[in-house]
Amino acid sequence: MSIKRRHKISAEFSMASMTDMIFLLLIFFMITSTMVVPNAIKVLLPQSARQSTAKPLTRVTVDKNLNYFVGTGKGKDKNVTFEEIAPFLQERYNQEPDMYVALYADETIPYSEVVKILDLANQNNFKMILVTRPK
Repeated sequence: MSIKRRHKISAEFSMASMTDMIFLLLIFFMITSTMVVPNAIKVLLPQSARQSTAKPLTRVTVDKNLNYFVGTGKGKDKNVTFEEIAPFLQERYNQEPDMYVALYADETIPYSEVVKILDLANQNNFKMILVTRPK
């Protein structure tokens, strides 16, 4: 009596190469995401010896041509008029009462423009941070 042996053919798949690829992609995206500049508008910031550690949630930018921009988080900044800044900040404040507003002001603009924005923040009780570049 002969016993027939059946051989099961099973396809085995090794996940090692797949996990290596996923790990490499993860490292790639982690490195490239740190290179993204949150403020793409070209502004020459004034220098300061000490930098703020507070994380602003909202940005107001004034470039050298006195154009105003507003933005939040990693979102794209949009061009607005001075009169549109207060409603934008008030809307953000209603969503997040503990927000900080970062003011990116080009160092070549008149000081009166910076004071206008700071006064606007003061009138509405916004916490404002003047962003500078390190020395």
